[in-house]
Amino acid sequence: MKKEVMTMKIINTSQAPQAIGPYSQAIIHQGMLYISGQGPLFATTKEIPEGITAQAQLACQNVEAILTAGKSDFQQVIKTTCFLSDMHDFNQFNQVYGKYFISKPARSCVAVKDLPAGILCEIEVIAISNDTKS
Repeated sequence: MKKEVMTMKIINTSQAPQAIGPYSQAIIHQGMLYISGQGPLFATTKEIPEGITAQAQLACQNVEAILTAGKSDFQQVIKTTCFLSDMHDFNQFNQVYGKYFISKPARSCVAVKDLPAGILCEIEVIAISNDTKS
């Protein structure tokens, strides 16, 4: 029996912050786009805005940049996992999140002890990709 070769396509865009560790911004496999957790860092300066509203906005914009690079968009997102450093930020985070994820994908949202670089939120995404070469 012939062993199937797993094909994956690594997604990397300069429009979102580069990975800060041994991982990819995203991977496409069998028409699905798996986006690593995206936080609120500006792609060019690596600066972090203050406050949960500004951080949630920038995290969503970074997700959008990677969705675009992966030939997808917010309408094709099927699952998100959201990490907050403080559950008291839940309502403010939701106000921003709801402006982007209007299709209401499945979601988990948890508070964690710490996030890298002291950020307040991070968003991980699974979406359908229209990339026909993966």
